[in-house]
Amino acid sequence: MATYKEIQEYVKLNYGYTPKSCWISHMKEICDLKPRISPRRYSPNSRVYPCPPDKQKDIQEAFKHFKMI
Repeated sequence: MATYKEIQEYVKLNYGYTPKSCWISHMKEICDLKPRISPRRYSPNSRVYPCPPDKQKDIQEAFKHFKMI
């Protein structure tokens, strides 16, 4: 499984922006990859910064590239 840093580098190279780690975590939840819950997270059932819909496809492509999904 790729690290968050590797996913961020892949997205930056191919799509021109660096995704936030919370976006990657949100996408892992959507794709059933079971991310660890951050100890700084206020509530396990809500997100302060969910992944924007227009960025979700790019992060999913990174998951496919690293054979995570």
